Amino acid sequence: MDGVAELVPVLAAHRFDEAGLARHLRGKLPGFDGELKVRQFQGGQSNPTFHLQTTAGEYVLRKKPPGRLLPRAHEVEREHRVMSALRDTGVPVPRMRLLCNDESIIGTTFFIMDYVPGRIFHDPAMPESASAHRAAVYEDLARVLAALHRVDWRAVGLEGFGKPEGYLQRQVALWTRQWQAARVEDMPAMDLLAQWLPEHLPTDDEPACIAHGDYRLGNVLIHPTGPRIVAVLDWELATIGHPLADLAYTCLTYHLPPDFSGTKGVAGEDLTGTGIPDEQAFVASYCRHADRKPPRSLDAFIVFSMFRLASITAGVWRRGLDGNAADSRAGTSEIRDRYRALAQMAWALAQQLPGG
Repeated sequence: MDGVAELVPVLAAHRFDEAGLARHLRGKLPGFDGELKVRQFQGGQSNPTFHLQTTAGEYVLRKKPPGRLLPRAHEVEREHRVMSALRDTGVPVPRMRLLCNDESIIGTTFFIMDYVPGRIFHDPAMPESASAHRAAVYEDLARVLAALHRVDWRAVGLEGFGKPEGYLQRQVALWTRQWQAARVEDMPAMDLLAQWLPEHLPTDDEPACIAHGDYRLGNVLIHPTGPRIVAVLDWELATIGHPLADLAYTCLTYHLPPDFSGTKGVAGEDLTGTGIPDEQAFVASYCRHADRKPPRSLDAFIVFSMFRLASITAGVWRRGLDGNAADSRAGTSEIRDRYRALAQMAWALAQQLPGG
């Protein structure tokens, strides 16, 4: 269901010392008097996220999940850092309030940011919206991504946030390791992709930029009534990276079917009259806002994006089986099938490309 994010009582696996949190927040949040109501945002597969209702206002707490974690996963500190750096840029992000590395407070590292009212569209077809509204939302989706990629990352204090050289090769190595660490079963397509990608991804011939890593319609908040993006969310995968890899990930919408579990797409849909641009038009819009020439091809980047998403999904499946995922569905056959489908789609596309 699209719209305002659903709030539920805190899941048993993610309960923490709310009284201890309230004590910690005294004197740190303006006007906070100790009154605190905590609810959890429904869904999401990565870092558990909570709504804090206080007499001083509404906030959001984002924390690492409990239990055994994969290496370099769930780095909420990086989310806090990049959103803090972007505060005075043209990229809309919530205001950061505090970062706490003291695990004695609620059991894990966490940060708190302002709550931003808005709508989330999990279905990229936006079936309940008018065509003009859809068109304006997709235009803003392209505009904000281009604005992010044009931010001078050194000037905003993100020196050392990531290495600007060798991004693509390091990413393939990283997500191969993450997949192997999360491995539940053999998946030949993933083995083949891990060999194919280093040989077919282009060299880093683009200036490095801040790459969100998971930029898509479902990770932005749309104004409560208008088609404007009011906040970009879920920065866990952000780094200094390649703009076309970031763009290609957003374009996965055009390569995943409407009934795809978890991350729906519009592949095979007739977009005529819907207001939703086709992939070529969306890329052209991004390039116009980024003031750059259209890329020769995104195909290899699309394969990489599918491979990476398959690796992420394998991690979700593993966390579900281990009992520390943010969603009760994480260890189910639904997630397993999503992982398998992504791996197989990625390899099928790779084989269709020149030299595949």
